[in-house]
Amino acid sequence: GTSVMNAGLLRQIAALGAPIWVDAGVTTPAAANAVLETGASVVIVGLETLASLDALVGISQTIGSERVAFSVDLRDGTPITLPGAEHSAWSAAEIGKSAVDRGAGTIIVLDLARVGSGLGPDLESMTEMRRAVPQVALFAGGGVRGAEDVEVLAHTGCDGALVATALLSGSLRLT
Repeated sequence: GTSVMNAGLLRQIAALGAPIWVDAGVTTPAAANAVLETGASVVIVGLETLASLDALVGISQTIGSERVAFSVDLRDGTPITLPGAEHSAWSAAEIGKSAVDRGAGTIIVLDLARVGSGLGPDLESMTEMRRAVPQVALFAGGGVRGAEDVEVLAHTGCDGALVATALLSGSLRLT
């Protein structure tokens, strides 16, 4: 769960009024509730933390699908799963569809191998995921180099992108 210091910091940030998405290793409804109590608007549940996607059912029923974002974490396009997880042999799109079927209201596709790489986003994975989960919000993360990448992601059906390195380097400016 979140430590007392993290919870305090989250409450201060939430008081600013912006929506806050928090990834705190949530695997249970109680942990999801604890994150929301700090003022978070959306709880991110990560693929690499779940032994079974069925955990999403309880989390989604407890806090509401609209507050659950499921992060399909990849490394070079391959899902990162716990050893022996039931979904360890599934494709990213199969995992995303299963997560939505179990209540996730948003899917994030995050390729950790692309974070900070300057390689650009994985458009193939994003296109496949959009096809698999047409009904929910879809966000891309990893490799976004600038405005052109964001525009191309929008054309693949993405609703948003997680951007860090491009902002820090100045190749994407908030204007």
